[in-house]
Amino acid sequence: MVFRDRREAGRLLLREIRRLDPARPVVLGIPRGGVVVAAQIADGLAAPLDVIIPRKIGAPFNAELAIGAIAQDGTIILDEAMVGTLRVGRGYIEEEARRETLEVGRRLEIYRGSRPAVEMDSRDVIVVDDGIATGFTMMAALRSVQKQSPSSIILAVPVAPADVVARLASEVDHLVCLASPEPFYAVGQWYAHFDQVEDEEVISILRRDM
Repeated sequence: MVFRDRREAGRLLLREIRRLDPARPVVLGIPRGGVVVAAQIADGLAAPLDVIIPRKIGAPFNAELAIGAIAQDGTIILDEAMVGTLRVGRGYIEEEARRETLEVGRRLEIYRGSRPAVEMDSRDVIVVDDGIATGFTMMAALRSVQKQSPSSIILAVPVAPADVVARLASEVDHLVCLASPEPFYAVGQWYAHFDQVEDEEVISILRRDM
């Protein structure tokens, strides 16, 4: 399956999520691309839309290699095997977590402005991205949502590797993934149009939902 763009992917996810009949849903998009997908779902369900911003913790000397991730509430997920193999010290992890937390705060201020976070307590929370590669940042996001006492958590993504889907399924009540192709190299290969999403587009989408 190749999606035309993020909006089409969102509409296809909406069709599947409606079958779950979520009660009092809240939709959380992971910026930037995930917010475009999430907006289609939020509009279709007449649900409030907000962002959740996990950040990757990169390895020393190779920032693209994830050794973990941190969510906006400070929830940290670590690949302990990778940390051990690379002999990454706790001091490095703490410093990177602090730096990424500051970046999350900066991005929240840009995207939300003075708008308060949506209430998740006793609601069906739908967490959305435009695709998943390794699953570390999504895991951090889901663990963060779990702390907010939702009625249920639905993870909705257009595409992700089968092994990642299996690993994340135990973290949520429902997982909607439209395609799990193998081999899986990158999220963008499963979109005909996968243009860069700018901050201005995310801000515009969120303001429309206010």
